[in-house]
Amino acid sequence: MSGLEEISAAAEALGCRVEVGAELKNYTTFKIGGRCDLLVEMRGEESFLKLIPLAEKLGVPYRIFGKGSNLIVDSDGISGVVFVSGKGFSDISRNGEVLTCSAGATLASLCSYAMENSLSGLEFAYGIPGTLGGAVFMNAGAYGGEMKDVIVSVRAMDRSGNITDYAADELDFSYRHSRFSESGEIVLSADIRLASGDKDKIKADMEAILEKRRSKQPLEYPSAGSTFKRPEGSYASLLIEQCGLKGVHVGDAEVSTKHSGFIINKGNASFTELMELIQIVKDTVKEKTGYILECEPLIITDKKL
Repeated sequence: MSGLEEISAAAEALGCRVEVGAELKNYTTFKIGGRCDLLVEMRGEESFLKLIPLAEKLGVPYRIFGKGSNLIVDSDGISGVVFVSGKGFSDISRNGEVLTCSAGATLASLCSYAMENSLSGLEFAYGIPGTLGGAVFMNAGAYGGEMKDVIVSVRAMDRSGNITDYAADELDFSYRHSRFSESGEIVLSADIRLASGDKDKIKADMEAILEKRRSKQPLEYPSAGSTFKRPEGSYASLLIEQCGLKGVHVGDAEVSTKHSGFIINKGNASFTELMELIQIVKDTVKEKTGYILECEPLIITDKKL
């Protein structure tokens, strides 16, 4: 039995859904990505505790996806296993003003749960198209709020299956960064402290933020959200617009005319087209302004870039 077959059998025994040769464009918000050898939809914490160490032991390459909302995946595909933390790992529970959430819970479901329970503090995250695990990993934020503002603790696992509970002050949160950016640990769940509030006001604030997103961002096209991190002293979108790059495209990859901080997929953009356009933007901004832009989404490829 090959390593992939062994992982597939172990995953099925744990009740996980497996898919051979899955097209990863169906698992990313950019709608770009070729096939992987095996895709496993994780089911509960036990699946992480057993399958990740098994992949390590067998030497099978693997990646972990949430909702695929902050990823750029190679159109030529990637080798090994993609473990998806999603519906089967999305529990949310409440203890007073603290929510305990599994890593696969979407931010949309988390915000809605908080609103239904008249808990305020997560309104900023409404409309961010990702999971809790990804949001903790990159300290996701918008409209004046970040995950670091509400996280009390995080339960994480290293690649050998050892679990550690981290308090907020141990998480090294900064702009689009956490300890997990370097440690290689996997976020399993988090405790989030909110504040009691008025349900109608929370709902109104969430709807106002969503409307602001719809009016300013090209949500009608696939993307990974903001393509570049905010450089110190300026804004990526402002620099890109100042350089006359709005509407510039390579194939179906285009700098949005609605919001220049977004590169969008106008139809059937490839990984190569997207990466070429990103490089054009970075080179042009550096040449004309001196600022160095850094890509915000993670780039998933077997190629040496």
